[in-house]
Amino acid sequence: MIPERRLEYLVEQALNVQREACVFHNSLDRALSLYSDHQCGRDLIPSQTLQVLQAHRGEVWFLQFSHDGKYLASSSNDQSACIWEVSEDGRLSLKHTLTGHQKPVLTISWSPDNKQLLTCGMEEVIRRWDVSSGDCLNVYEKVGFGTISCGWFPDGKRIFAGLNDKSICMWDLNGKELECWKGQRTLKISDMAITNDGKQIITMCKETAISLLNTEAKVETEILEEQTITSFSLSMDSKFLLVNLLNQEIHLWTIDGDCRLIAKYKGHKRSRFVIRSCFGGFEQTFIASGSEDSQVYIWHRTTGELVGALPGHSGAVNCVSWNPANPHMLASASDDRTIRIWGLNGVNLKHKEVYSNGSNGAVHYCNGGT
Repeated sequence: MIPERRLEYLVEQALNVQREACVFHNSLDRALSLYSDHQCGRDLIPSQTLQVLQAHRGEVWFLQFSHDGKYLASSSNDQSACIWEVSEDGRLSLKHTLTGHQKPVLTISWSPDNKQLLTCGMEEVIRRWDVSSGDCLNVYEKVGFGTISCGWFPDGKRIFAGLNDKSICMWDLNGKELECWKGQRTLKISDMAITNDGKQIITMCKETAISLLNTEAKVETEILEEQTITSFSLSMDSKFLLVNLLNQEIHLWTIDGDCRLIAKYKGHKRSRFVIRSCFGGFEQTFIASGSEDSQVYIWHRTTGELVGALPGHSGAVNCVSWNPANPHMLASASDDRTIRIWGLNGVNLKHKEVYSNGSNGAVHYCNGGT
């Protein structure tokens, strides 16, 4: 007897094989058919500069789209952060410039509901901002120590930070310190993330190791690399980790269950700076990375094939972020003080360059003034 729906299963299996064999596949599957072999073109990969955003007065070190893709936040060594709004037609405009830090802003982190933003000053303090108004809502610090990384718990009611004494601290939104633990660390915690269930905080703990800390049992497991780790990025489903290394490689680890190295990506340049990478595209099929040769690199996640190297910046590209709501929008931050928004070839926006001026956004200070 032929099992029920066997033909349907075989058709779906055949379509999956076609999809997985296409290194440029970056859209919904409406076009997949058994009548002809499926093959996407490079035109589905964001490779054209649609906008150049210029609001920072210094190198742009970090940027991140909000979880709903409606905003982009960026931070700079000019001691400021910016919030950009993404319009329905894909154009970005400056919404707020956030000032108040006395040192360069290393990282930023969106709240789970996208209504608030954390900014982390370099060995300084964390500030929490209201996205709608641009007001500073609170400042978090531990006397005698500086913060170098930060993040939100999935419940949106607590935040955590890596300190320059190699410890991790947690506060409620009102600023009450809830917990602080150190663990077996030999490095300042310059990168950190938390899984979607809130059960594991992931941090750089040694030159060649990443710690996965169980937040309930306070038990640590480690991912061990042979080369020095410079940064990492967690996938949207919390099952995979991208690890950037000193030797100009990016490693993909599965962390759902046993930790295993499953892929390597090569081609970008890194010799002096911290370069960050990210997952992105339809079903996070691609890996993107900055590079010191002023280009953005894109690989197919499964095959490891380099599918694009995007020129345009005039300085090192420090960070990239793929819009989680739009597989065809990618942002890059550079030492040339600009942010580039990449999209599909053939997409035209009337005003490609956005500058900071009197009509573009407002400057917000930590006390809430403008």
